[in-house]
Amino acid sequence: MQRSMVTTCLELPGYKVVKNVGIVRGITVRSRSVVGNFFGMVQAIFGGNISIYTNLCEKARIEAYEIMCKQAAKNGANAIIGMRYDATELMAGVTEVLCYGSAVVVVPE
Repeated sequence: MQRSMVTTCLELPGYKVVKNVGIVRGITVRSRSVVGNFFGMVQAIFGGNISIYTNLCEKARIEAYEIMCKQAAKNGANAIIGMRYDATELMAGVTEVLCYGSAVVVVPE
């Protein structure tokens, strides 16, 4: 699925929704390693962006996004509207990242 066919909007400009395939989601659960926590603490001492955690979060979001897109394509959709992210800490150091939206079939207007 092309990235341009995924939007947080409830419609895709220039396209008409002809079929609602249903809700799709991608879920990943990530934890910080002992080494990652150590380097994160070192970066926190100096302040600013804690890049080791930023990279972990970005990788988790990308993975959840890709899983969602694969599920949508598998179900016959060519677009996703209303895409959102959510995250929940399941336990100390373990976080679930969820990416979800409405899988649809669209045609050019």
